[in-house]
Amino acid sequence: MTLRRSEQPQGHELGRVAVRATGVGSLPGENVRAAVRLVVDELPDLPHLPELATRGAPAGMVGRAVGLLAGLGADLQPAGWRLTDAPGIDQRRARSQLTEDLDALEEHTQGHLGPLKLQVAGPWTLAAAVERPRGDRVLADHGARRDLAQCLAEGVAAHVADVARRVPGAGIVVQVDEPSLPAVLAARVPTASGFGRHRSVTAAEASSGLGWVLSAIETAGARPVVHCCAADVPVPLIAGAGAEALLVDAGLLPTDSYGDLAAAIDGGLDLWPGVVPTSEPSRRPAAEQLAESVHRLWSALGYGPSDLIDRTVVTPACGLGAAAFGWARQALVLARDTARQLSVEGETVRP
Repeated sequence: MTLRRSEQPQGHELGRVAVRATGVGSLPGENVRAAVRLVVDELPDLPHLPELATRGAPAGMVGRAVGLLAGLGADLQPAGWRLTDAPGIDQRRARSQLTEDLDALEEHTQGHLGPLKLQVAGPWTLAAAVERPRGDRVLADHGARRDLAQCLAEGVAAHVADVARRVPGAGIVVQVDEPSLPAVLAARVPTASGFGRHRSVTAAEASSGLGWVLSAIETAGARPVVHCCAADVPVPLIAGAGAEALLVDAGLLPTDSYGDLAAAIDGGLDLWPGVVPTSEPSRRPAAEQLAESVHRLWSALGYGPSDLIDRTVVTPACGLGAAAFGWARQALVLARDTARQLSVEGETVRP
């Protein structure tokens, strides 16, 4: 994703090239102010709003998105989130916790000039997780799927406007998390009984639903990015729906997906490779090793060592919510140091 001049990184500009780093979203712990402070300190060029799911379901990826739904009530049932006639206590709690999180973000990003990332569960991941009022997933009902995606789009647009008001110097990026999208397309989402699978959604409908949300983000003045940490990422669908960048787990990408990914990059899609381990390995990698893994991916896609420098954001492979706090901090540091290593190398290579 090529950022506007006002959104360029402030912390480690190196002439004409600078790779950025960010987190995927989730972090361990329950202290939102400590989490925001960690992100702002360690990822100054592209900080993000943390998700602290250990505070409970209303603070998790799905719960936060449920809290953003415009015009749809929901509540938490034993089987998970379910749509209701009016907002339930857990949906109200999700909204209250998001407000608390945004207060912390606003406090720690005063004077921030540059990109700032938010995350939200995408319409298909939400449809695969949330139940209709009469049971079973929203995924089972075409009309309910459409309504959910449109209400999510409206809610995310309002969310972007709120953050833009709170942090006026920020160029807002919205990461739409779609870990369930491949399963939705391949009819792998189980029914409520667990004995069957929901029918697959066509690529055209999936693109349309995702496109509503991405378009709403862009219309609100933010940049839409899609995150899918599965092995079978539907790259053409995501690019066609309007994503400006794709965040992937670089270690999961099969080689037979490289052709689609290279074609999408040629068409303007930026690549955010997740290369930092999400849990602490027995031997911690150095930033130089992770930078080399990014170079290998670029080479496998047919690009030279400097071709994608200004279109790359380094991230952990996925969220860090299940990691120990010490490793979560180290993972963010490694992402930042890897980005800086790539930036230095890019300055050396470019004329």
